[in-house]
Amino acid sequence: MTLQPAVYIVGAGPGDPELLTVKAQKLLARADVILFADSLVPKQILDGCRADAEKIPTGNKTLEEILPLMVSPVRSGRSVVRLHSGDPTLYGAIHEQMQALTEADIPFEVVPGIGAFQAAAAKLKVELTVPELVQTIILTRTSGAASAVPEAEELASLAAHRASLCLYLSARHIETAQEKLMRYYPADTPVAVCYRLGWEDERIWVVPLSEVAALTQQENLIRTTLYVISPALAAGNMGRYASGIATSTRRATPTRSRLYHPEHGHLFRPLRT
Repeated sequence: MTLQPAVYIVGAGPGDPELLTVKAQKLLARADVILFADSLVPKQILDGCRADAEKIPTGNKTLEEILPLMVSPVRSGRSVVRLHSGDPTLYGAIHEQMQALTEADIPFEVVPGIGAFQAAAAKLKVELTVPELVQTIILTRTSGAASAVPEAEELASLAAHRASLCLYLSARHIETAQEKLMRYYPADTPVAVCYRLGWEDERIWVVPLSEVAALTQQENLIRTTLYVISPALAAGNMGRYASGIATSTRRATPTRSRLYHPEHGHLFRPLRT
């Protein structure tokens, strides 16, 4: 089936080709042109592309160089997949791409992907929203050269919620981040340090918050690293990843969800008397 001439902004997921959505796989298999962020997307993701598809790496290109590579093929009747890592709507820098495509009157569609925070929770075998313990997930980053964080979203103010906090794009500033986090989270709070999730060289460590900066420096983690700071980690089943966490920090889950509790009824399962 031939795709309509358009730009398809597709999430490749965190790195594992098997975590591509079915829709992403179908688009990659049919597209005429694939522009992919080669510094963030493993080459294996492209194995399902057409043999005659034009594959263009964009890791060394600016937006001004990328846009004509999307616009020109569509205007000539071809389909383009713009392949981003993870979910393109999260730190994917697609806002300006969509604006430019709209101004150029080029049709486009956004196809979501699995986010790194979701892959991390799955690997760690934890739920980031445990009843009566934590019910909020915050996805954020520290300010960097490429993007400043608004003052109202400063890390210390977000840490005050003690939610499940997933910290992206922050390895180079982890000492400062650790200091701000420790103002609100206990020093022994388990933190999952996740490097290149879904890639062949994936590494995951779970260490106390007080040791996060030291581990980052010891392992020379300067990019493609996600930090998950959450009370849920202490209540979870992290297996081998948590070998460095003291037993005292591994607290039992305080309660179970009411959703499947026999004392809880709802529209599809009336309360049994």
